[in-house]
Amino acid sequence: MRGLVVLVAALIACSEPADPLSGRLVDLTHAFDAETIFWPTEEEGFVLEPVFAGHTDGGWWYAANRFRTAEHGGTHLDAPIHFAEGQVGVDAVSLSRLVAPGRILEATDVGGLAGQVVEPGSIVLIRTGHGRHWGDRTRYLGTDRTGPEAVAHLDFPGITPELAGWLVEREVAAVGIDTPSIDPGASQDFRAHRILAEAGVPIFENVAGMEQLPADGFTVLALPMKIRGGSGAPLRIVALVPE
Repeated sequence: MRGLVVLVAALIACSEPADPLSGRLVDLTHAFDAETIFWPTEEEGFVLEPVFAGHTDGGWWYAANRFRTAEHGGTHLDAPIHFAEGQVGVDAVSLSRLVAPGRILEATDVGGLAGQVVEPGSIVLIRTGHGRHWGDRTRYLGTDRTGPEAVAHLDFPGITPELAGWLVEREVAAVGIDTPSIDPGASQDFRAHRILAEAGVPIFENVAGMEQLPADGFTVLALPMKIRGGSGAPLRIVALVPE
């Protein structure tokens, strides 16, 4: 009888579905608020306007706000249409490009990638370490200037056009970075943006928390607000890291 009980318990355990979220979830998203860092030509940033917060006449609590924001600020997605005419907008980016195996690359120059393995269909996150400056707008952007004249003074890491082309050749699903732009701050022609966009590769910018990730073996889930025809959108991005 005892043997039968053990057998039944084992069968029940085997029949239990595997937890699809087994592992450690890492939030790679900066919160949106009045301090969120935007491109210096964006004057307003993120604005949250309270509509109501309090007890209703019926006695229950109710809170609601409205918000407004530019597409490209904080942790966000650049859709291919952002830098490539005729390419897809945010709502048409395939989910297979947004949920995929992840891979960290430390190098920002293709010359430092000898022997690096990047599987087709993976989401590559470029870890520069610059994200540690988030919250200090001047250090993060490289300038305290605002408006169009600030663009010439931007100073932060990005990737080279050669690396962008290398990633396209490997048919990556998407590319993210822990800086304000996939191109270096000093770029005036945004070639990395253009190369990736023309190949239909979405870009994630201002990605947070990469220091918590291993080099590979994790899954990225990067889901933007589904703005029809949008050139970009706020992004909630997380990584599932097996224990």
